[in-house]
Amino acid sequence: MDTASLDYLTPLLNGIDQWSEFATLLPFLVLLELILSADNAVALASITKRLDSIELQQKSLNIGIAISLIFRILLILAANIIIKYPIIQIAASVYLISIVLTKFTINNPTNDESSSISNNNKSSFIKITFLLIATDLAFSIDSVTAAVAISDQILLVIIGALIGVIALRFTADLFIRWLDIFVQLENAGYFAVALVAIKLLFEVTFPNIVIPEYIFYILLGFVFLWGFSKRVPLNSNENE
Repeated sequence: MDTASLDYLTPLLNGIDQWSEFATLLPFLVLLELILSADNAVALASITKRLDSIELQQKSLNIGIAISLIFRILLILAANIIIKYPIIQIAASVYLISIVLTKFTINNPTNDESSSISNNNKSSFIKITFLLIATDLAFSIDSVTAAVAISDQILLVIIGALIGVIALRFTADLFIRWLDIFVQLENAGYFAVALVAIKLLFEVTFPNIVIPEYIFYILLGFVFLWGFSKRVPLNSNENE
């Protein structure tokens, strides 16, 4: 085969290489999104439950996550900027830490009125929806930087993010129900949020120290095992 023929086949071979990378890396990106969406889903479910109406909860999740998808795609396109300017990751981690601190210092069991919104007016709905968007945006900083580290193909990362957002929508629904069943799940979710925030801060503060990702996932797994370890007593559900 002459050189001209090889040159002609080069684009085709490159295309095969790209599709091969798609087939190989897409499952990993989807799995990554699913793992990282677990703590995100608990946080979003906890925020959404402040609306008493199930209809408003569903509407808020639908709008919030739809807008979040747009922001995720923009973050992916601006991934180089996020990596170049660590202040963005620091801001995301500080926001996540503030959510955790608010949960454990303000929304305590003796102050149930502050953790729920009984007056489901328009301003309350908008407030919760914006809070959902801001929270998912902070989580997206971590998932986008992790995804871009796996592959530099923007389309591949966007497809992974799209699947992750769809999974997040359905897992948030599940967690809204599970929060009423498992006593420690909400606290476990916020501990997981704290882990993500600490991970972001550590990566920015100590860029030369590389801790294996599996350590983070093992810790995350233990947190959620604890969260699912205790169910609400059946008698309490019957009384309600």
